[in-house]
Amino acid sequence: MKFNLSFKVINLLAALFSFFLVVAALYIQNRFQLEPCPLCITQRIIFIVAGSAFFFFSFFSPLKIIKIFHLIALLLINFTGVVFSVRHILIQSKIISVPAECGLDLGYMFDSFPLSEAFELLFRGAGDCSTIDWTLFGVTLPQLALLNYLLFVFVTIYIYKKY
Repeated sequence: MKFNLSFKVINLLAALFSFFLVVAALYIQNRFQLEPCPLCITQRIIFIVAGSAFFFFSFFSPLKIIKIFHLIALLLINFTGVVFSVRHILIQSKIISVPAECGLDLGYMFDSFPLSEAFELLFRGAGDCSTIDWTLFGVTLPQLALLNYLLFVFVTIYIYKKY
């Protein structure tokens, strides 16, 4: 039996999986009472954006121009996620050092600083980013995020080539 999924179904499944990853991160955060660092929050936002993009493209037929926009948009989104997750992994591996005083609360950042400066602080990371609070079979959350961003890159290329 041949198992063949359509352009729409693959995009919907990728969107659902992306949103599932965010829900799973929130569950882990609440279950183990973890405080997410700014890089964790950023990676969640990128998963939400990727899921929204997959969902958006599920409404279109795979015309050549749609496939090109799909490829460019989702590769940009997921490569951005790769960059943030690799940075987080490097911080946790102590390859990149982050000063302890940059561990500000997100609410405080957005209440106390102009939006551009708050985003700069958000993307810089925090002292909390260097701690490993939770693992799954020895794999940290940023490593899991990296694997999933790479999976989405593969799915995006697969969709482009298949349809």
